[in-house]
Parts: sequence; structure tokens; C-alpha cells
Amino acid sequence: MLRDDINAALKEAMKAHDARRVGTLRLVNSTLKNADIEARGAGKGPLGDDEVMAVLQKMIKQRQESVELYEKGGRPELAAQEREEIAVIAGYLPQPLSEAETEAAAKAVIADLGASGMKDMGKVMAALKERHAGKLDVAKASGLVKTLLK
Repeated sequence: MLRDDINAALKEAMKAHDARRVGTLRLVNSTLKNADIEARGAGKGPLGDDEVMAVLQKMIKQRQESVELYEKGGRPELAAQEREEIAVIAGYLPQPLSEAETEAAAKAVIADLGASGMKDMGKVMAALKERHAGKLDVAKASGLVKTLLK
């Protein structure tokens, strides 16, 4: 499980006295525990790997937004800190699909579903997300699917 990998990495980082990595991994664990508590409140069990990946992707997106704000505000040291955290978190996610792979996946889904126009956009995107969970940049894929369905 992904959680086990994160916990093992936390122990290694603690032994290596890598403060940035320890802090980031503790933050990841805390965020995952909060998500577990929220899921339990909704009557669900602990998060599975797919849901953990979604939480990690959300954390990366938040940090990317922070980097932009820090750079606009003239705080390069804080932007660099956020980039370091992004690198640590991204290490636990699968490699994202390249543009060519995303295009090939979109074309395959469109062909499989027999999608012919924009009315099928929702079905195509749902199938893409299901088939390539954690690897797909949804914003880029959405734009690509729109051009392919026109």
C-alpha cells in the first residue's frame, strides 16, 4: 500500500535527519488521517490507494498555487520550499501520462465508446479518469477531448 511506502520513507528520513522530507511526510500523514476521519464520518472505511493518490494530487496542486503566489509576492525562498515539498509528494504518485500518451488514451476511449460529438464529452472524460486514475492531467485531457470531439 501507498501508506506503507510513505511511513517507511518517513522512518528513513528521520534516520537521515532530513528535516524537509520529515516535515513533508508528516504533513502527508496528517492530511491522510484527516481524510480517513472525514470518510469514517460519511460511513466509509479508510482510504484506498486511489483515494490516497487523489489526496496527494490535491496537496501538489495547493503547493503549485502557493509557488505562484510566493513568486508574485517576491518571496523566492518560500517558493523554493514549496517546490521541495512538491518533489517529495510527487515521488509517491505514478508518472503522469505524456501528451502523446494522453492523446492516444483519449482517442482509444472515444473509439471504444463510439463518441461522436460534444454531447459525449462527459462519458469520455469519466472513462478516461477511470482507466487512468492518478496518471491523467484532467485539465489537459479535457481540452484535448474537446478538440477531438469537434
